[in-house]
Amino acid sequence: MTSITSLSGKASLLALCLAATTPLVLSDTAVATEQAGAELAEKKLKIKLAVGRFSNETRYGRSLLRDQDLDPLGKQASDILTSMLTETSRFLVFERPDIEKIEREQSRSEGAVIGVDTLILGSIVEFGRSTDGKRGLFNRKKTQKARATVTIRLVDVKTGLVFHSATGSGESSTTTKTVLGVGSTAEHDATLNDQAISAAISAVINELVGKLQDRTWKTDILQVAGDQVYISGGERQGLKVGDTLTVVKAGQVIKSKQTGFDITLPATPVAKVQVIQLFGDSEMNEGAVTRIVSGEIADGRPEDLYVTEE
Repeated sequence: MTSITSLSGKASLLALCLAATTPLVLSDTAVATEQAGAELAEKKLKIKLAVGRFSNETRYGRSLLRDQDLDPLGKQASDILTSMLTETSRFLVFERPDIEKIEREQSRSEGAVIGVDTLILGSIVEFGRSTDGKRGLFNRKKTQKARATVTIRLVDVKTGLVFHSATGSGESSTTTKTVLGVGSTAEHDATLNDQAISAAISAVINELVGKLQDRTWKTDILQVAGDQVYISGGERQGLKVGDTLTVVKAGQVIKSKQTGFDITLPATPVAKVQVIQLFGDSEMNEGAVTRIVSGEIADGRPEDLYVTEE
């Protein structure tokens, strides 16, 4: 009995030693998840995006009875991208399926409808399906494949400049087999379309999210009254009571004689404000009340000032 107890004690001691000396090895997936979480924690405020309808540049699914806005492949692609961006919980995503020109979005940002920072446009540039079959003496095999290629563009709403473009491809397939007439059979599998488009968008979604997160969060000033500054944007964009923000004066816009493009000079910080209250119950009307903690801002609604992250 004593020897058994001794062996058991030694085994326990050995296990403790191994546990203490064995290094913790993290998988690539775990490391990537941890890094993504750290990036998300670093950038907490969400910018507003609008996803327009994808155009279908292929012949698949096109019909004389459908215009571009009713194209099923384009609708599938925009719906899938909207869903993926929303699932990241890093952006406020709005659908604008009727956008055909950037000027429409520019006019929206000056009116009552929500103005966004970035407009996302896309095109399905390649789509195809194929069916391969093999028949033996006692068996039959059928494989259906779908392949898609999409191009996605990120457009600055204020300037109309395409600041990033990405192209992704993906495919999906399904196989059915029968032996002596027994087994699964399949007709045309329409779900392969969604899966191929989803795979194509998934190939570039991380790249797009990275570029979008590089954008500076900013919002406008609604009103200044004494030491209180009312701004648009609230809880749904990640603002909390106690957050400190920077009020900056927009740089002067000068047209370059060399390129003909308008160039905005660097902005100048003029004040610091702290969030003291949030109001509004939707993305359409949410805002925040802030108090000036340093600097000065004249009463009224300044047109050349905006608020950004500290």
